[in-house]
Amino acid sequence: MQNFLAGIALFPGGCRRCLSLMLIVAWLGGAAHAEVSLPRLFSDHAVLQRSDSVPVWGKGTPGEAVTVTLDKATAQAVTGSDGKWKAVLNLSEVGTGPYDLVVQGTNTLTVRDVLVGEVWLCSGQSNMDFPLGSFPVAKTEVPVSANPNLRQFLVKRKPSGEPLDDVEGEWMAASPGTAAKFSAVAYFFGKQIQKELGGPVGLVNSALGGTMIEAWMSDAALASDPVLKAGAEKAQGNRRAFDQYADLYKAWQKKYGREDRKQGDAAAFAGADVDTSDWKPVTLPGFLAEAGLPESGAIWVRRKVPAPSPPDISPKNGVDMFLDNIRDSNEVYWNGRKVGSSAVDSVVHRYGVKGDFVNEGDNVLALRIFSAGDSGGVAPGGQRFQGNHVPFKGEWLAKVEYEFPPLDAAARAEFPERPVTPIDAQNVAGYMYNAMINPLIPYAIRGVIWYQGEANWNRGYQYRTAFPALITDWRAKWGRGDLPFYYCQIANLGPHSKQPEKTSMFAEVREAQSMALSLPNTGQAVLIDLGEENNIHPADKVSVGDRLARIALARTYGRNVVYSGPVFDSMTVEGDKARIRFRHAEAGLVARPMPETYAPDSKNPRMVPLVRNSPLSELEGFAICGEDMKWVWANAKIDSDTVVVSSEAVPKPVAVRYAWAQNPFCNLYNAAGLPANPFRTDDFPLASRHAKY
Repeated sequence: MQNFLAGIALFPGGCRRCLSLMLIVAWLGGAAHAEVSLPRLFSDHAVLQRSDSVPVWGKGTPGEAVTVTLDKATAQAVTGSDGKWKAVLNLSEVGTGPYDLVVQGTNTLTVRDVLVGEVWLCSGQSNMDFPLGSFPVAKTEVPVSANPNLRQFLVKRKPSGEPLDDVEGEWMAASPGTAAKFSAVAYFFGKQIQKELGGPVGLVNSALGGTMIEAWMSDAALASDPVLKAGAEKAQGNRRAFDQYADLYKAWQKKYGREDRKQGDAAAFAGADVDTSDWKPVTLPGFLAEAGLPESGAIWVRRKVPAPSPPDISPKNGVDMFLDNIRDSNEVYWNGRKVGSSAVDSVVHRYGVKGDFVNEGDNVLALRIFSAGDSGGVAPGGQRFQGNHVPFKGEWLAKVEYEFPPLDAAARAEFPERPVTPIDAQNVAGYMYNAMINPLIPYAIRGVIWYQGEANWNRGYQYRTAFPALITDWRAKWGRGDLPFYYCQIANLGPHSKQPEKTSMFAEVREAQSMALSLPNTGQAVLIDLGEENNIHPADKVSVGDRLARIALARTYGRNVVYSGPVFDSMTVEGDKARIRFRHAEAGLVARPMPETYAPDSKNPRMVPLVRNSPLSELEGFAICGEDMKWVWANAKIDSDTVVVSSEAVPKPVAVRYAWAQNPFCNLYNAAGLPANPFRTDDFPLASRHAKY
């Protein structure tokens, strides 16, 4: 820079000033344009996979030469015409580090404190997403979690309608200050892997609660099945139309001066002790104008909500509310405290109230509903307007904060027409893949652990197609047809059935998950004994991580570890009895003693009696039927490495089921302490066979 500025001094004054400005602008612009860059995955504290093929990629100027170095490993690349480059390092022989990862083009980037070890992608919905700090075990685990060789990259949770090429996130080493943010399942999985292998373990945490499997599938995967493709295209089209509507709505607001302008103190409307003698009764769901209230403006509605009580949920466990179809935006207050808000472009209005803010007696729920047009209120037809599954439908009280004047002809004519309400963006087919998986490819990973399925609870039959399609597609995207893919079968949840369930949506999802074991290099962690009656997020994530780690240690790392509980193999009928044979029973079958009481929810110390369905049977959870297809509870006992099943009510058995229920009592294990996989021997029609995305 100094040399060419000195040369400029030889030119006459006017030319010198012009040339100086031109050259400085050109130099600065060229320098900025030439800089190489890296995606966020390659940032300080990263863990790279020990492999002879580790891609490192980024952006730069077309034609720019790039050199990547880590320890003695080095690789070169040239930036293509699209501004992208990729180099491939051989890290099979380097140590664990820490190292600097150095990327040199026109500029030099240095990523510090990089380790080389085992990297696993951890994905799915809330039971993978929920952090360690959310569970009771955090009290003892987090204080002793210091472990610089166990690291997580937490991907920022968001959907996208278009494939992204980068994510927001950061690498962090486990410590008392960070471990609470780790995925609980991934943390205990990684901890066990590291304990056995001894080297660094990196966990790429890319998960989001409440997401359906279709959201994690690429367009290519969705297109592999005509029914999935049709459903995906419809969902994507509805979402795009609604997003366009939201933009038009906001522009219309601004043009006609119908933006929100708060004119009151929230406490005067939402407080627990507000005088409501001048408030007007309204029925919700419903449009407020139908009750003689203004069509538009800001209107408050409120009602008393009794404290939740068992068996629903205890007060100190809080309230989970879904307030669908509010038009058009809202703020939500619980006992005068604001707990959330949603804008016009939101279609899922979900709010949580912590147990500390729930009174033992009545509570006050207040909503500030704002509408710029003529449809303020709660539109009928929403699936959920409730808290902890208790409906809020019925009488509310309403009061106007302010109202807009009626729309004139021009404003009414230009008011955008509201399209079909789409599903929430995080569940639109492909949207989570676009935002949280596509940018991770082709980061070198050893394999995938997956915990998802509850959001697909009523579409088990379609899950048979969707799940293998996702696995196959992710493998193709990473260029590894044998990429290990180990997953959790959804846990037990909900009330226990007194009679055998003829149909069970949860059981159908579990069966679909088990069917994915037909794909090579897959493994399933059965969690049928770890769930809770009143909690979809069971607390025992230690066992979940351990069961996934067992699969990885045995299947990927060649360790001599029992990784599966008994799995149905075949059935033979012997007179009035059915004999069931199993795989993974080499260590012996075990009937685990049934407890006398159990806790429906780990957050509540209340214990309830366990009433067995087959009190005289060695094994619980078996049902049997004859040609009439009428299921009855069976007596079942272990006979060597088989189970013999019978019932006096079924002299000629046709089929047997085990743990075929949403929340079964069951106690068949192997000697390694792993539970038997739920199964059925019949092929009777499924309740979910016609349900589609």
